[in-house]
Amino acid sequence: MYMLYVIPGSHACRSAILMLEHKQVPYRRVDVPTLLHPLAARLHGFDAGGETRIAGTRRTPAIRSGDRLGTVPALASHDHRISTNRQIARFLEDRHPEPPLFPADPLQRRAVEEAERWANGTLQMAARRIALAWAVRDPSAMSRSVADGRMGYLLYGRALTRRLIIPIIGRRVFDVDPAADPELLADLPAMLDRIDAWIADRILGGAQPNAADFMIAPSLALILYRPDVLHLFENRPALELVDRLLPEPA
Repeated sequence: MYMLYVIPGSHACRSAILMLEHKQVPYRRVDVPTLLHPLAARLHGFDAGGETRIAGTRRTPAIRSGDRLGTVPALASHDHRISTNRQIARFLEDRHPEPPLFPADPLQRRAVEEAERWANGTLQMAARRIALAWAVRDPSAMSRSVADGRMGYLLYGRALTRRLIIPIIGRRVFDVDPAADPELLADLPAMLDRIDAWIADRILGGAQPNAADFMIAPSLALILYRPDVLHLFENRPALELVDRLLPEPA
């Protein structure tokens, strides 16, 4: 039985959940509080997996602290402590080869790993900042809209807590403000074009989902909590991908 430490509604954590479900291995989910998760991860024996995150052009003090302490998702297995989705994917692939997370063909695997790296870095942070810029601009609307969705509620179950705390996370941790919103949204079509091209090349969106699919779909799901961005996704293969792996709740 694995133990998976996550933040509720985190797109990064949802990637790990999707991979564990894909592998059909038993696990117990442990929710940890947002903002306290770096300390909680370190206290449970995890580190930050060697990642160095940048929010836009800055490494804020909060990001630097988190990168020194620890991060989630974090997977515990007996004496093993595995942090970050890229390491979790390889740990699971080594111990549970079927169904696979990566193609057997070396060239195809390299293409999937390229998409996975981009998703883990560029897309994951962009999705976070797009959602948080909206939270900073309109905290009340954000709090209502993220009460439920493709990944459940985001970060906090109580509406008041979301309205008060999530904008602070946006400003102080991920360096967003209302003025950043147009620029962040302007970059979104090019990112969706890149995902659509990978789907056309059969790197993503195949009959058997791979690690890159599981990395990309949750980031798109996070962005789609914003009702004002749906028109940018309409009629795109990227929307079909997220609908397939993380459909809207009934």
